[in-house]
Amino acid sequence: MEELTPSQIVAELDKYIVGQKDAKRAVAIALRNRYRRRQLGEDLRDEVIPKNILMIGPTGVGKTEIARRLATLARAPFVKVEATKFTEVGYVGRDVDSMVRDLAQHAIRLVETERMEEVEEEAQERAVERLLDILQPIRRRKTEDRDSAEMFRQTFGSLFGGATVTKPPSPEENEDDEEVKSREREKRIREKLRQQLLAGALDDKKVDIEVEQNQTPFLQVFSPQGMEEMGMDLQSAFGNMMNRGKKQRSVTVKEARDLLAQEEARTLVDHDSVVREAVERAEQYGIIFVDEMDKIAGGGGGHGPDVSREGVQRDILPIIEGSTVTTKYGPIRTNHVLFIAAGAFHVSRPSDLIPELQGRLPIRVELESLTEADFKRILTEPKNALIRQYIALLATEGVTVTFTDDAIEEISRIAARVNRQSENIGARRLHTVMERLLEELSFQAPDNAPGEVTIDAAYVNERLDSISKDEDLSRYIL
Repeated sequence: MEELTPSQIVAELDKYIVGQKDAKRAVAIALRNRYRRRQLGEDLRDEVIPKNILMIGPTGVGKTEIARRLATLARAPFVKVEATKFTEVGYVGRDVDSMVRDLAQHAIRLVETERMEEVEEEAQERAVERLLDILQPIRRRKTEDRDSAEMFRQTFGSLFGGATVTKPPSPEENEDDEEVKSREREKRIREKLRQQLLAGALDDKKVDIEVEQNQTPFLQVFSPQGMEEMGMDLQSAFGNMMNRGKKQRSVTVKEARDLLAQEEARTLVDHDSVVREAVERAEQYGIIFVDEMDKIAGGGGGHGPDVSREGVQRDILPIIEGSTVTTKYGPIRTNHVLFIAAGAFHVSRPSDLIPELQGRLPIRVELESLTEADFKRILTEPKNALIRQYIALLATEGVTVTFTDDAIEEISRIAARVNRQSENIGARRLHTVMERLLEELSFQAPDNAPGEVTIDAAYVNERLDSISKDEDLSRYIL
């Protein structure tokens, strides 16, 4: 990340997100400012706080995707939360502190994954050795038994009334020779098994292994919303009791190798070090995306859910300003966490937020609604373009799909029309249109693969045009 300039960050985001230049520039500068802050002296470094961002725009235009891709690019802990899921203290709902606990949890997973990748080679070697012990258990040697007995006599013989300890007669030479030959034979068999194991020749063979039991989902089942703190305490108090122990499983060698490698990797990782780094990364590089901010803006009438709108804003405020939140991994300071808030703001306005919260979101960027031309680009240009995804999916069934240019134009036109006629859900409309377009082909492909299919404008119109023109019908289908 240190090597990326703001223009390079925008170029990386352009690979996945069409348009929205202003929003990309804003997040690129925010990310670069983190690097700049780390170059400052300690006396000034802590004084430089992140310039949090408020994204304004309708659904489906790329707000969440920009934040998520930015976090991936920076290898930073990232969580997305909806402001409407939180409520003021005293009402039923999630505690605002839970967003920071979620961030800490994600940081732990992120760092642990990185550390496990670092020890993957050694973990694989250990897994192979454990599998070999299962496939060919090591037999205890006769000489080892004799050596153990002799060591016992030499160490504890004086305890038996000073009796003289005599060495037993040596075994016959031919017995030792047979054991040496047996040992060499077992080594050859083990080496042959190792080669077969590494070559994948034993992948389908069934073996019985002992694996760690999955964590008991007690807290997820019995901790209701708004009781995260209680769940955290229960996890700390009873975690060892709930997720320790092993169970026997019958799996293929391939699966066993993966399971044992994961176990060994966790053993090799220093978990205290993981927690320390995760806490630091959450504090210094964490990104929290708070969506649906427009739905908690504005004063309520004092009835029902509106009663806690301003209260939620006031509860979120100290988190964004900078506070310390207790988590099961230790306290997390939010002073340097980057907050990206977002909302459509169709009914309310950013100025309807409480002034203190507005002041903590100094950078405002407005995202543009997507046009028919944008839809054409979204279908074809990004690395994860929808057209590429569907071509790859159907290719797994032996179907080669080709989209003509006029088909892509027609799909874009229909998506734009339906957005105008009904609710504008942005680029998400393309997903519903594409699913409807390829529904019959996807259904028949496994049983009656047509080989090659060319999708042109006529194909698109045949399946979608009548539906898209019927406004009432398109509301339910597209």
